[in-house]
Amino acid sequence: MPIRTEPMTVNVGPQHPSTHGVFRLRITFDGEEILEVEPILGYLHRGSEKLAEERNYVQVVTLTDRLDYTSSMINNQAYCLAVEKLLGVEPPLRAKFLRTLVAELQRIASHLVAVGFFIQELGAFGTPLMYAFRSRERILDLFEMLCGARITVSYMRPGGVFADAPPDFWPALTQFMHDFAIEFNEFEQLLLENEILLVRTRGVSPLPPEMAINCSVSGPVLRASGVNWDWRKMDPYDAYDKVEFDVPVGSHWDNYDRFWVRMQEVRQSMRIIDQCVAQIEPGPVRLVDLPLVIRPEAGAEAYGRVEASKGELGFYLVSDGGIAPYRCKIRSPSLINLTVTEHLLVGWKLADMIVSLGSVDINMGEVDR
Repeated sequence: MPIRTEPMTVNVGPQHPSTHGVFRLRITFDGEEILEVEPILGYLHRGSEKLAEERNYVQVVTLTDRLDYTSSMINNQAYCLAVEKLLGVEPPLRAKFLRTLVAELQRIASHLVAVGFFIQELGAFGTPLMYAFRSRERILDLFEMLCGARITVSYMRPGGVFADAPPDFWPALTQFMHDFAIEFNEFEQLLLENEILLVRTRGVSPLPPEMAINCSVSGPVLRASGVNWDWRKMDPYDAYDKVEFDVPVGSHWDNYDRFWVRMQEVRQSMRIIDQCVAQIEPGPVRLVDLPLVIRPEAGAEAYGRVEASKGELGFYLVSDGGIAPYRCKIRSPSLINLTVTEHLLVGWKLADMIVSLGSVDINMGEVDR
């Protein structure tokens, strides 16, 4: 016989570790069942878009690092593509391959963080998370070899990249790829058929494809809902038209599929990196005739987008002929993907809520901008 209880409203966050940043959820419960959900944003607002309008086009690169700070290389890439569209230029071929290679390394690092914390929120006592961080640290070591930084890298520039890879980068990358293939096999064996993981995630918080499309979600969340959409395939940029890879798509639309899609995307990123290494040739890594202070034509506007680790990341830039963007607008995937919060959580329990929020993989740095 069910026991009737009075609804209770509880705040989860903004300091809760499972909110993936300073994010607050106001949740109304009947017992443990969720009746209403209200996401509350704005605790990390830093005005990145307005700051970008006060800096020259190259200086803005440093602001992009601090959006999704687990995916800074891809943030650089999206912004640089927008500036290059504004100018009507293309980087050299070697720079395109370097960008693609480091973007896929960054995707692996970001997905490892997402999956590691997702498993942590299921109740694992640290082991999968430490496995994920072990491999991620090796990737950050490679970034440090490229540009001297690990998290806020600022490696890419309009017209190419900051500098060519040093000679010792390539053997270090080869060694990492060899070791990571073994480590990731171990990671998959530990998790993919784990009984507790399956019971806690299969059928939980399904997001139908119609709902995902209507809410404009993108990235692994959209593909887990059965929608085969990836900007690297639909509108290739940099060297993505020169590599082959598959787009993993879910069939059950639930928390497990969102986890599974990210695991499969790591495999595809490894394929892309191997192809970049095989195809890259010597040459310049930056346009030499691009001025140090960029002044796009007045009235020019451009939208540069990439398939970031969390979905479609886009920069819309407008020029007035000056050295700084007249307007800068960022289309961040974490913000858009949060629009499905209510659809995912209502009707489920508190323990499911923590896991479902982790399955979306948000980063508040790009939500509040």
